[in-house]
Amino acid sequence: MKAFLLAAGHGTRLRPITNSIPKCLVPVNGIPMMGYWFSLFRKHGISDIFINLNHFPEQVKEYVDNNKRELNITLYYEDKLLGSLGTILKNRAFAEQEENFFVFYADNLTNVNLMEMYNAHRNSGWPFTMGLFRANNPKSCGIAELDDNNVVVDFVEKPEKPKTNLANAGIYIMKPELLSDLTFPRNKLLDIGFDLLPLLKNKMLGYEIRDLLLDIGTRKNYGYANKLLRENKTLFSFVS
Repeated sequence: MKAFLLAAGHGTRLRPITNSIPKCLVPVNGIPMMGYWFSLFRKHGISDIFINLNHFPEQVKEYVDNNKRELNITLYYEDKLLGSLGTILKNRAFAEQEENFFVFYADNLTNVNLMEMYNAHRNSGWPFTMGLFRANNPKSCGIAELDDNNVVVDFVEKPEKPKTNLANAGIYIMKPELLSDLTFPRNKLLDIGFDLLPLLKNKMLGYEIRDLLLDIGTRKNYGYANKLLRENKTLFSFVS
């Protein structure tokens, strides 16, 4: 199974930590974020990973070279950021022969059961599944509204008046042909949340993640993640 791990972000909200290290390698309880992802991929049989790079790419390459055991890693340097959707569109050939593929934001810390999510996606029959979590501050997130069959009937980025607290988790499953069926603007940075998800209302499954999921993209969340893992060592017992 294949996946995109989007890891080119600069982590501006984590400065000064990210002044000398890429966000995807920021350590949580002593383990780089990418290490948690690699262990999760091994646990659930995701063997082929495409990783985009921009910020301190040489550090990411060194880490991958030393820690990629059992994984086939493709690294792609973006001299100019393409955006989360732009990266996938430019490199769609990586997964075009797959029935489905995953997309992950590398700054999320999670122990989600990926195979349960994958089975829900396949059983739904929809071309796209968006992972969701219950947000404490939905105004700062992309918010989904579901019908009784967990189909996303509305999605709004950072709504002033959120209808729910079901937020975009930055974990997706999609069929490759979906990208060929849609048209996107040229010559602009393309984002999944702003440019793809609004096109998929009533055409995608919303999957609520009940396992741990934390965005470590802010210093407050980063501090909380370190504290949580120090106090709950079994949450990531599969990490090696």
